[in-house]
Amino acid sequence: YYFFFGANDVHQGEVGGIGVAVADKPEGPYKDLLGKPLISDIVNGAQPIDQFVFKDKDGSYYMYYGGWGHCNVVKLKNDFTGIEPLADGTLYKEITPEGYVEGPYMLYRNGYYYFMWSEGGWGGPDYKVAYAMSKSPLGPFKRLATVLQQDPAIATGAGHHSVIHSASDDKYYIVYHRRPLGETGANHRVVCIDRLFFDKDGHILPVKMTK
Repeated sequence: YYFFFGANDVHQGEVGGIGVAVADKPEGPYKDLLGKPLISDIVNGAQPIDQFVFKDKDGSYYMYYGGWGHCNVVKLKNDFTGIEPLADGTLYKEITPEGYVEGPYMLYRNGYYYFMWSEGGWGGPDYKVAYAMSKSPLGPFKRLATVLQQDPAIATGAGHHSVIHSASDDKYYIVYHRRPLGETGANHRVVCIDRLFFDKDGHILPVKMTK
């Protein structure tokens, strides 16, 4: 079991970044795999945080990451001890779409790669999730629409999500955090889950937040 994590709110020259730990059972205990960060440098302007590891249908592992309005994708070695060159020979590929702030997520469904991310400021009411579709895990990713945003009747600050696919009944769920109505503290957030739906053309429909 491999646990990828962000260590410290790292800036260039500081100690921290994206690490990886390993254990022989999901509850741990976990031991650092490398003894150093997997990624510690600021590359293409992307702070090394908010990592998401995606296993492609050919067995390759890609990691999408980045804060500060920039997103990179790297290809992981199969043993997760480092990164290896992409097909074009580069180690880091910037794939930042319009509006991107942080929180990348990748989903594969019916021949399409759905790249999703958070926009706006997590401490305010305008936090939201948008998405793009591509035939390749490396993009290009052009912003299509907003998937999740505040609902004045339910909650504000909805974003930084993940997706669960229930294979037994082919249902999708979005897991995210939001700020309850009346709460003003930037760090007061609750974890929520709602259904995620697609139309007949494969586009993601706007999420209806519920209680």
